Amino acid sequence: MAGKRKYYVVWEGNNPGIYDSWQECKRQVEGYEHAKYKSFATLEEATKAFRSSYREYYGKKAAPALSSEELQRIGRPLIPSICVDAACSGNPGVLEYQGVDTENRTLLFHVGPFRYGTVNLGEFLALVHGIAFLKQRGLTIPVYSDSRTAIAWLREKKIKTMLPRDPATAELFEIIDRAVEWIRNNKWENPVLKWETEAWGEIPADFGRK
Repeated sequence: MAGKRKYYVVWEGNNPGIYDSWQECKRQVEGYEHAKYKSFATLEEATKAFRSSYREYYGKKAAPALSSEELQRIGRPLIPSICVDAACSGNPGVLEYQGVDTENRTLLFHVGPFRYGTVNLGEFLALVHGIAFLKQRGLTIPVYSDSRTAIAWLREKKIKTMLPRDPATAELFEIIDRAVEWIRNNKWENPVLKWETEAWGEIPADFGRK
């Protein structure tokens, strides 16, 4: 069954405008420093958003507001840090993941698409990639993920998935096996933290397809 059609507003990118496919939107924002973009359910919503400032929409909270006491308890994201996230067209489906600078949303890495995968596997790979990325550069800053499952898999140093190992998933599982081996044979000092979506809005590494 085909997914619902979405419209993508690019406020800052190679060619700002409104696009009716993720692939077209991706061409405008991939590799563009500080790109600003977001998906909308209707063309009317997208048109209104494009005519407005991105500040009215970018990073808006999707969850109900918390009390001032709860917000104070949670605090703000630690800076400097990086954030990671995954996107899957269907679940299972075409999978990709990325990592960005939490503060300025600069794209640090992007991997995929893979032919067939799940969001949890993508979130896990993004988290391991983020830690390895920082370790390679001698950085001990935090890594944020909005996936409790990925954080648990990292902590347990193993994955739990029903996705079959077959020709369609061979490339993905090759990378997953390497990731599991890497975390079992390496140590890191980076705090791995849960992104508090209810308090801070969507994680900065979000693909903007909601």
